[in-house]
Amino acid sequence: MGKIDSTCTLAPKKASPAAPPLPGSATTRYHNDGLLLGGLPLRRYSCAETRTTDTWERLFYEGYRADVCISTENGDIIYAHSNIVVTIFTMHFCLQGLASPVLRGMLKRSKRQGRWKAICIHGVPHEAVHFFVRFLYTSCYQQEEMNEHALQLLVLSHAYVIPHLKRVCEQHIERHLLNTESVVDIFQVALLCDAPRLGLICHRMILKNFKAVASTDGWNVMKQSHPILEKELMETVVDEANKQKERQRKSQERKIYLQLYEAMEALVHIFREGCRTIGPHDKVFKEDQEPCNFAACKGLELLVRHFAGCKLRGLGGCIHCKRMWQLLELHSRLCAEPDQCRIPLCRSFKDRIRKQSKKDEIKWRILVRKILRAKSMAGGLSFSSAIAGCAAS
Repeated sequence: MGKIDSTCTLAPKKASPAAPPLPGSATTRYHNDGLLLGGLPLRRYSCAETRTTDTWERLFYEGYRADVCISTENGDIIYAHSNIVVTIFTMHFCLQGLASPVLRGMLKRSKRQGRWKAICIHGVPHEAVHFFVRFLYTSCYQQEEMNEHALQLLVLSHAYVIPHLKRVCEQHIERHLLNTESVVDIFQVALLCDAPRLGLICHRMILKNFKAVASTDGWNVMKQSHPILEKELMETVVDEANKQKERQRKSQERKIYLQLYEAMEALVHIFREGCRTIGPHDKVFKEDQEPCNFAACKGLELLVRHFAGCKLRGLGGCIHCKRMWQLLELHSRLCAEPDQCRIPLCRSFKDRIRKQSKKDEIKWRILVRKILRAKSMAGGLSFSSAIAGCAAS
């Protein structure tokens, strides 16, 4: 198959070519391999749809009975049919009419020169306008063409209100063209063309890869041409960094609260069942006793042994004993049966709670609430079920 001339320099005075074949006729030589219809290979559709696409494509390239001259950026002319560019057809299993009010208004205001109406589409390369008008006829495109002109086509589809082409361009850019080098340019075009999904994806990519994006030429050009946009992006980057720090801080807090929860479980385990070498006075350890599943038990054993023999614990001068006092008080605030609990001083701490100041009471309640919330977020049973067995039968 021969290569099709993309400039379409058919002169108005040239004799009109023969009429194109009717839909349903044999596939013409103007059908190119690799055409995509709605983002899918055209060969996946029926032969009738392929022949119909060929017919419209041939009508565009041969300009049979064309009555519109579209002048482009470099002075070239593309010929089209007013009844097609105003009412666009797309070959998706059925003919679905899509009107372009912008093109209709331009044709109504244009001056007729003989049988020709002239309109101008400037601001984008001639090849992009050629692709744009061809899409109005066939609703098909080639991958290579879309890779080269997707941004210009997005602008044209937005300016001339072609929703179908706009969706195709957004999807293609998102899947094939978006990277750290191009994301700034695409983000600006998405804002200009009212493409919120594409703009959101670009914004997330900029935040995620800010160092790489800030070193690109696109970012440097944006700083000069759109300083306000650059300032807004910098503010969002700072906000995202602060949010990330806050998330890390809360995550670290949850880890600490979860460790406290595990320490409470291990404390109940030690004074109820015993662990390794320490436990209740009536516990007889077996030589082949299996190790427990509580990771905090070993540290708690050492802390309990220190607490039992420390001479400064009553004076409040030992930091290790202070931790033990806090663990015992925290347990007492969670224990539901202090009279039968085997944890030392559980009942005494319950009585002491009633005499505490309101300020201290609020602090302990907040701590208990955060510990239980951290455990619920991590999954597992509630703390009440974990300490239910601490009471002696």
